[in-house]
Amino acid sequence: MRTLSLPLAEVRSLFLSAETMIILRHCESEFNRLYTATGRDPGLSDPPLSTRGRVHAQRLVQELAGEGITRILVSPFTRALETATPLARALNITPEITPLVRERAMYSCDEGSCASTLYESWPHLNFDALEEVWWTAAPESDGMMQNRVQHFRTFMAQQPDAGTTLVVSHWWFLLGLCGESLENGDWQHLSA
Repeated sequence: MRTLSLPLAEVRSLFLSAETMIILRHCESEFNRLYTATGRDPGLSDPPLSTRGRVHAQRLVQELAGEGITRILVSPFTRALETATPLARALNITPEITPLVRERAMYSCDEGSCASTLYESWPHLNFDALEEVWWTAAPESDGMMQNRVQHFRTFMAQQPDAGTTLVVSHWWFLLGLCGESLENGDWQHLSA
C-alpha cells in the first residue's frame, strides 16, 4: 500500500480550504462596555472599541497568526474595522468591506457612520460598494437578517479561498450564521 506524505500544515490548509471559514466577533466596543455596566442602551451610534477591546484586537494577531488567513471580510461598522486592523496590518492584507455581514439593526450602536466618514478614517480601504447610508433602519426583522445570512452562506460556498478567509462580524449575524453565541473577540472555524 502506497501512502501520500504531506507536511501537516499543508494537509490542514487543504482541509480548511475545502470546508471552513474563520468567523470572529468584533472585540469589546464602548457600547458593549457601557451596556454591560448599566443594562441600558447608552445611545452610541457606531461606537469604537473600548480600551479593553483594542488590547484584545492586538492579542488576536498572535492567536490567529498560524491560521493561514489570506483574506479578511469585514463589516463596515467601526468596531469591526478596528478589530480587523491589527491583524490585517500584521498579515499585509487589505480588508474587504462587506456590508452583508453587518449587525442586525436593534440598538443605537447599529446605526453606522456614513461611507464618506468611513473613507476619511480608513482612506486605504475601498468603500465604493457602500451607499452613503448603508446600514439597516431598526428594527431589522428576523426574516431580513436570516435572508442576509443565507445570501452570505451562498456567497462563501462559491469562494475558493473560503478556508483561508476571516469574517469579522457581529453577535446577531454570527448567531444566525453558526447558531452559537460568540463573546466579544471569540473566533472559530465554521463550515462554508
